This record gives sequence, C-alpha cells and structure tokens, in this order.
Amino acid sequence: MSMNRREFMQMLAVAAAGGMSLHSGFARAQQAAAALYDMPAFGNVSLLHMTDCHAQLLPIHFREPSVNLGIGNMSGKVPHLVGEHLLKHFGIRPGSIEAHAFTCLDFVEAAKTYGRVGGFAHLATLVKQLKASRSGALLLDGGDTWQGSATALWTKAQDMVDACKLLGVDVMTLHWESTYGAERVKEIEEKDFAGRIDIVAQNVKTTDFEDPVFKPYVIRNINGVPVAIVGQAFPYTPIANPRWMTPDWSFGIQEQGMQEAVDAARAEGAQVVVVLSHNGMDVDLKLASRVTGIDAIFGGHTHDGMPAPTVVDNAGGKTLVTNAGSNGKFLGVMDFDVRDGKVADFRYRLLPVFANLLPADPDMAAFIDKVRAPFLEKLGEPLAVTEGLLYRRGNFNGSWDQLIVDALIAEKDAELAFSPGFRWGTSLLPGDTITMEHLLDQTAITYPWTTLTEMSGEMIKTILEDVADNLFNPDPYYQQGGDMVRVGGLQYTCDPTAPMGRRIDDMMLKGRRIEPGKTYKVAGWAPVAEEARDSGPAVWDVVASHLRAQKLVTQQALNLPELKNMSGNPGMGF
Repeated sequence: MSMNRREFMQMLAVAAAGGMSLHSGFARAQQAAAALYDMPAFGNVSLLHMTDCHAQLLPIHFREPSVNLGIGNMSGKVPHLVGEHLLKHFGIRPGSIEAHAFTCLDFVEAAKTYGRVGGFAHLATLVKQLKASRSGALLLDGGDTWQGSATALWTKAQDMVDACKLLGVDVMTLHWESTYGAERVKEIEEKDFAGRIDIVAQNVKTTDFEDPVFKPYVIRNINGVPVAIVGQAFPYTPIANPRWMTPDWSFGIQEQGMQEAVDAARAEGAQVVVVLSHNGMDVDLKLASRVTGIDAIFGGHTHDGMPAPTVVDNAGGKTLVTNAGSNGKFLGVMDFDVRDGKVADFRYRLLPVFANLLPADPDMAAFIDKVRAPFLEKLGEPLAVTEGLLYRRGNFNGSWDQLIVDALIAEKDAELAFSPGFRWGTSLLPGDTITMEHLLDQTAITYPWTTLTEMSGEMIKTILEDVADNLFNPDPYYQQGGDMVRVGGLQYTCDPTAPMGRRIDDMMLKGRRIEPGKTYKVAGWAPVAEEARDSGPAVWDVVASHLRAQKLVTQQALNLPELKNMSGNPGMGF
C-alpha cells in the first residue's frame, strides 16, 4: 500500500466524516484531521520512532498522568509537566485534539469525542504514508513492544514479532522483551528478525568476558547519508525484573561505552548519530549533557509523550532529546537536513495516532484478526462493569491499581497490599465492561505469581523508602524509571525532597500507626526473586475471581499519600 500525499489527505477526510456519527462533538476532530497529519517532507534523512507500545494491537483509550513530579533541578522542567502546565509550555491550545492527546484534562469527555488511540492497523497506515513521502525513512522501535497483552504472553511474543515485521520496523532496542528469557530473545533475533530487523544495545554484555550480546550500533545509508543508530537497552533490567531470566547478561548505563560506540560510528563514516534508548527521559537528558557526538536521542521507558525535543548542550555541541509516549498512541517523526557531513537543521513532530482519523491498513487488520482468533472467547469474558474511569498512569496510584490492591487484600485475606508501579495498561471509561483482556492488559507478565508475606513495620517502611529513592533520587542515574509502588490499606506521608531514608513517614493502618516491630500480612504480586516462582496463583486469576463476585466496580477514592513540599509543583495536577 503506497499513497501520495493528496490521496492520504482525502482518505483522512473520509475517515473523519465517517466518525462523526460516533459523537456529535467529533466535528472538531474532522476539522483538525488534515492539520494533524499534514507534515510535508523536510531535509534528506527521516527517522520514525515508536516506543513502549506494550503489545497493544488494537485501538485503546489511554489517560496521560496527572502526577509526574520533578525534584530538585528537574522541577518544572520537561518531562515533569502535566495538564495545563504542559499545554502552556508547548503552546498547545486547551480543549484541542492535541490537548487530549498529551494530557489527562477532561479525559472522559474528550475520549468520547475523539475516540480510541493507537492500534497497529491505524499506525501502519501512518507509517506507510510517511515512508512513502520520505525516501529511505527508517522506523525505530524503542522497546517494551513484546509485553503487555494476553496474546503476547500466550504466544511468547510471536504476535508482536510478526506484527513488527509487517509494520516495517527497521531497528529496535529492549527492556520487557528480556522477561521472555535470554534464549527466546536470541531466537527471535537470529531467526525471525534475520535480515529484517536489527536489535541494538551497546550496554548489554556477557557477564563472563563482557562480550557484546547485541550489535552496539548499525549504520544505514539514507539518501547517500550514513546514519548510525546506537542502542541503549533499559540499564536496570536485572533489578527491576527477574535476574534469573537473563543470568548471563549485564546491563547498566555504560556512559563510557556509549561514548566509545558513538566515536566508533563516527570513525566508520556516520554523518548522523542517534541513540535509540530505553533509559527513561531524565537519564537521557543527563546522558546527552555528558556524551558528545549524538545528534538526537529517541527515548522510551518513562512513557513521556513530548510534543517537541529538549535541546541539551554538551562539550561537543547540542543533542536533541525526545520521548514518544506509549501504547501505540504516538509516532515520532524526525526530519534532518544533512549538509557537508553534518546536521544543519531539523523538523520534529510527535503525531498522535487517532484510530477514527486513520483508516485501518487492510493487511495489518487481517493479520490482527487472524492472530487473535484462537483467543477471542477467553479474551472477551465479561468480569464486571466499572462505575468510574479506570486508569493506571501516575507517580503514586491509579484506579486500576486501586482495584488490584483491593482485590489482593480481599482475596488473600491480607491487611495491606503492594502492587508494582507499572505504567502500562489501557484505560476504561465509566460504564465499560471489564473483560479478561482488559485485566490482562494490566497484568500480563511472565512472573505473575501472587504472594502473602509476613512483614515487620520496619520492613514495610524500608520497601517504601527504597522505591521512593528509585523515583526521587536527585541524580537521574540512580533512578530506575518506575513509579511508586501502589499501596492498599496503608496511609502515609511522602516528602520527595527529603534525603533517602527520610521520605516516608506517618504510616497508618486503619487509624493506627504502623509499629516497626509488629508483623503484618502483606499481599503482593510480580516477585523478582527466583525462589518466589509459583509462590501463589497468577494475579489475573485472583483479581478475576474478585471481579466476578463484585459484578459492579464502584468508584473508589485512591489511596494516595499526603505529599509534603510539593505545593505549586507543575508536575502535580490532582
């Protein structure tokens, strides 16, 4: 399928007009459609970027965060802006289709107006058009692609591997992919991707002789310009995820290794050097200030949908730092004008993928139908109806997370519960039926076991302090890029500005202070220790049982900490 620009714009108009019957307010989307996707080609080197799709093949709703706190010198800076602060910073008109794409403002009503986002069939249409209008354009995948859905889990990522080949991915890096195990990742690289898709990761080496596990970079020729793509896999994979799944691989930020890879690519003739990163944006910003010779970093992991790049100064010049959101909701488009062996100018846009405005690509739609067909009955099982909005994204808690911890407490007969600070997972609107597929969108991992542990009050505080430091350490290199562990049954205060070990205080359970020496029953899931394998039933079975009994999920107040010293922080919208 190849279209010229006029044919594509005509197709958008037809799609927008067809969507008007969905909601009276959709006329606004029709008016915005042409401008949204009208991006004339520029320069002579084009790179498309997707990241953190978390195996979402179908269009979904996805609410952006209302809390994304920046601490210290990161306060008030990208990416730690939410809501109206983000709109003002990037000059986006409130109430517009772009405002819905990039913020959580008026989310429910805007979602009804503009419809679902993402979906590989709609993304494929946009990718094909952009590649057709930009000679030699490459599609870069920042990782977290093979995990996040039931079908990805049940097929051991094969659905996403085949979908990415069909989409036209050229180069990718890794994070959650590693949770299928080292053997499976290498099998895909050496068989499915051979001659089609390169996996790059300069920071992944063997633990014995420090040999590279993947190519550190690849050089592709685009319209006569040698372009290097250096890979940076998630540096904290063995900490954030089970070490036993990749026992012979080491990760880390590897700043010196990055400089060496960039220098080697330049020495090999690369006129443009970009980094395909899964560091998280704060880490990328620091890396860009310390490593020279990088023209742009295409970042992922922290799911930050940034409408424009951040320009970072370093000893060698300037580096553009971008981040392209998550869940198939966005596609980044970077056009470089390369002259006399270096980048002279650029254009960048992060395009929201609105399913109502982009017709489904027939080949991708047929593939998705085929790969889902064996699982439809199980995926479609209705579990309950939600009275309120269900979402996950945010530093401290989301209504999906609240549902999970409430279910763990009830089903495991626990006093309190912990749930990981995961950012992936689709959103449901009030009145939607929660299906097994929706539940698995929040929980589909390869180590899903639930736990019930006796913990001292001192240990509970230690856990909270440790996770808080991962989130709020003033040095980005010591952050692990997750959000705060979700807590059920426990109230506490949090001062993100305090030093390590002193951020968490006033821990209360049912009106009584948590005692350091007292033991409490704590439910949880997703244990990373190998000895915890098969420790209890999978979390989706536990939560599904709870939902079947509930039938109606009532609107629950979120169990949020009381924050100290955060007044006026533009990363806080609640």
